[in-house]
Amino acid sequence: MSDHQERRRFQRVAFDAPTELRQGARSWPVELLDLSLKGLLVKCPEPWDPDLTQDFEAIVHLDKQTKVQMQVELRHEEGTQLGFICLYIDIDSMAHLHRLVELNVADSTEMMRELRELIED
Repeated sequence: MSDHQERRRFQRVAFDAPTELRQGARSWPVELLDLSLKGLLVKCPEPWDPDLTQDFEAIVHLDKQTKVQMQVELRHEEGTQLGFICLYIDIDSMAHLHRLVELNVADSTEMMRELRELIED
């Protein structure tokens, strides 16, 4: 198991939705592999040539009107996968993300623990 998997405190939910990464005027459509209250994992797009010193904006389109939008930082790159950690998320996006994760996590006490940890960070 890799270091980032051992340190993971938030359950990841496998989810498929149209997703894009943005950095300034640049944009990359990506395949969303999973997400959590604290970040997301995507398949690396081709071509992939961002400015790694800058943060990204991740947008997950849940439907035509609903999206989860967050400022993220690239934390790890393993093979064809890119792992991002959330730096900022607005309240509406957090509400949508919370509901999505809640619907896919069987243990409600685990969900409450994750929310407490997120708030305390």
